[in-house]
Amino acid sequence: MLKKAMIGALVLGAAQLGVVVPAAAEAKDVSWFLAPTEVEPGGQIYAETKAAMGGCGPATPVTSPGFAAPLQWTIGGNWGKAAGYGKVGKTPGKYVATFTCSDGTKTSRTFTVIGTPPTTKPPTTTKPPKPTKTTSAKPKPKPQVAVKPVGAPQTGGGAFAPTSWDW
Repeated sequence: MLKKAMIGALVLGAAQLGVVVPAAAEAKDVSWFLAPTEVEPGGQIYAETKAAMGGCGPATPVTSPGFAAPLQWTIGGNWGKAAGYGKVGKTPGKYVATFTCSDGTKTSRTFTVIGTPPTTKPPTTTKPPKPTKTTSAKPKPKPQVAVKPVGAPQTGGGAFAPTSWDW
């Protein structure tokens, strides 16, 4: 009797797992991030995913209307790490970045380009101002007083001095 109850419980548990697991797999989101989430216009942004830690192997670069160019996965590492740097555009706003995993899953994150882009360009080169000539004459330095040593002890030279490493 106990054996039949145990088998029944196992079958019921397996049936429940069969219903729950596919539902969880459909709602799966890939673990990855963009940093920082708020970026200055023309600033740098970083993306990273680790396949062994809930991420995925990327099949496409990260794309977004807010990027100056697609973010390429150029860095690899432990646990299936894929990462890369990119530049954002100059137009402020909230954007969505998206890529496709090697298993076909599409995933996305949001980021914001903050501030306002510069309206004027800074000068490309700045030349230091030319020095102006003054009409006042510079005072001549005073001559240095010559000191003549009196003898060997005053000059510091001479015979061998005792050393700290006597043999």
